[in-house]
Amino acid sequence: MRLEEEILSLLKKTRAAAASLALCPSERKNRALLALAAALRAQTGSILEANRHDLENARAAGRTGAFVERLTLSETRIDAMAKSVEEVAALPDPVGEIIEQWRRPNGLQISKIRVPIGVIAIVYESRPNVTIDAGVLTVKAGNAVVLRGGKEALLTNSRLAAMLARALSDAGIDPAAATFIENPDREAIQILKRHPEAIDLIIPRGGGSLKEALLGSAVPLLPHFDGICHTYVDKAADLKMAEEICFNAKCSRPSVCNAMETMLVHREIAPAFLPAIAARLSRAGVEVRGDERVVELLPEARRATEADWDTEYLDLILAIKIVDSLDEAIGFIARHGSGLADAIVTADREAAARFEREVDSATVYVNASTRFTDGFEFGFGAETGISTNRLHARGPMGLRELTTYKYVVRGTGQVRG
Repeated sequence: MRLEEEILSLLKKTRAAAASLALCPSERKNRALLALAAALRAQTGSILEANRHDLENARAAGRTGAFVERLTLSETRIDAMAKSVEEVAALPDPVGEIIEQWRRPNGLQISKIRVPIGVIAIVYESRPNVTIDAGVLTVKAGNAVVLRGGKEALLTNSRLAAMLARALSDAGIDPAAATFIENPDREAIQILKRHPEAIDLIIPRGGGSLKEALLGSAVPLLPHFDGICHTYVDKAADLKMAEEICFNAKCSRPSVCNAMETMLVHREIAPAFLPAIAARLSRAGVEVRGDERVVELLPEARRATEADWDTEYLDLILAIKIVDSLDEAIGFIARHGSGLADAIVTADREAAARFEREVDSATVYVNASTRFTDGFEFGFGAETGISTNRLHARGPMGLRELTTYKYVVRGTGQVRG
């Protein structure tokens, strides 16, 4: 009960800060963001020190592989965070934008105007960059943000969140507009989801355990959950292009949600394509799991189980299936995909058009890597995450996706008969 009282006290201040932030001029918000970018560069050493302690704790708790990779910061990654903050500052402020405007026969002028959502809680796990990316986008869009990161990144996230709050304060913005939940108790998530009067939206970023923790939420959710991404290599594919795309999709950063987890290969080109890509994947340390026909072509591959087709590895593991047709590939993606990002490699325009039309994912690619499913790559400066939802927002979420709208109706004395 005491934890709930503590969190509700914080949320009360955040709600008050949201009201003033919604009216905050763009210049002041941008000034805060640019100050934050400068602070990230100037205080890189202290951020890395906090991150070092988090990494030691994570390894002591038995965490390895992809988890540790997502948790790790470096000078390069911190500089990239600072650049993303500067890009967000340079973007047009969406608040107050007139989306549509029209006049009715009775003389009423109706305007559809973009406005902040209010208070947004971001619940996430082991990636400290989310603290900055989600924080700055939410604030630039005029929303107050409640940040609740995983316990494994507590020291790093706390340090970054404090820098964001300080930058807001120095720019004359209530620092309660960026509230960080310090308590690592999982009960904090249960408290957040019980209070729609304090929070307007929860954006969860994470996998199964987080999904379960938010079941039955009284606050609307905009989920950013699993990334089971596919690349289908069609019989009309340029095999060299396909090799480059698939290698990038799996190996450039396997621990992120837009990495390829399953590769589908048309049976006609499998004998020529699979040995070459498998050799390259092997040199990169990738473990291949395949169906019966894949194992016949690649004896070193492990036989895939049904569970492999539904697994987000976030690691150097790749499931491969040989399919007989485009129809089979599309059907397989519909059954096993998470709706985040799926790609086709083909020179056949008709096959590409069908894939674009029939694959129901937030981002669909023709002859490009799924790794581009990212707010920075889409020109959003950063992202709060990648929504696999169908309502309100879908795909990488930038500034506009963190707003809603209202109608403003201007008249000259009209009354309804």
